[in-house]
Amino acid sequence: MPESNHGTFADRRRTVLITGASAGIGAALARVYAVEGWDLILTARRAGPLEVLAAELSRSGATVTVITEDLADPAAPQRLFEAVAARSLTVDALVNNAGFSRTAGFLQTDPADHAAMLQVMLSAPVELSRLFAPGMVERGFGRILNVASLAGRMPATGGDTLYGPIKSFLIKASQGLHLELAGTGVHVTALCPGYTLTEFHDVNGTRAEVSSAYPAWMWQTAEHVARVGYDAVEANRPAVTPGVMNNVLAGLAKHLPDRWALKMVGGHAKRLKRI
Repeated sequence: MPESNHGTFADRRRTVLITGASAGIGAALARVYAVEGWDLILTARRAGPLEVLAAELSRSGATVTVITEDLADPAAPQRLFEAVAARSLTVDALVNNAGFSRTAGFLQTDPADHAAMLQVMLSAPVELSRLFAPGMVERGFGRILNVASLAGRMPATGGDTLYGPIKSFLIKASQGLHLELAGTGVHVTALCPGYTLTEFHDVNGTRAEVSSAYPAWMWQTAEHVARVGYDAVEANRPAVTPGVMNNVLAGLAKHLPDRWALKMVGGHAKRLKRI
């Protein structure tokens, strides 16, 4: 890949590619990276919100490139890689943030939606990491931040049956890549937020349920989660879960007997009225 971004690696600004950057944690991460002096490549399905965010971040001095892409399309990661190369941009950090869930239940969910979940949150992060990591290793600098979830550290729940297992895979894959790239200058971290104040629950239709089922102290802001994630990947931590209580819950789920842990998360599903 040719050197780009108007200068040698030593004297140019670094550039981060963020998927699912149109809202929520993705947009919050974009703001953190801009504050930290990075240029940005923002991608998501919706062009309008990306353009609004790009205009905001440009006022802070960042150079922002918008590339609209739908990662549910299996061909999208390669197209995105080629679009970046066509603009002579170099990706120094990759944030795999795009994601969504379906909570109606395994048998009630359209198989096409499940296929899209697997593509967006499992296959695409793997493919994008495989496409962009070699250049990072060659330059001796890189960051890969995979936005997973506290759900990936817990037993799977009924209703959103595939979400937790997908995020668990992403955590394990991040840990493996973290070990494999040790000493190369490329940091790999899985970010595992719990309940976060974003539009995520509006999209999957659980806003009313989660708002009434869980107290305000269990919720974190997207801005806090984004800062924790940025600091963790800079420190080269293999994984980070924001919030003391979230770590307590994950620890309980890990050390409780399976039947008790499943009963605990089964109560979660009942509070959300999904099973």
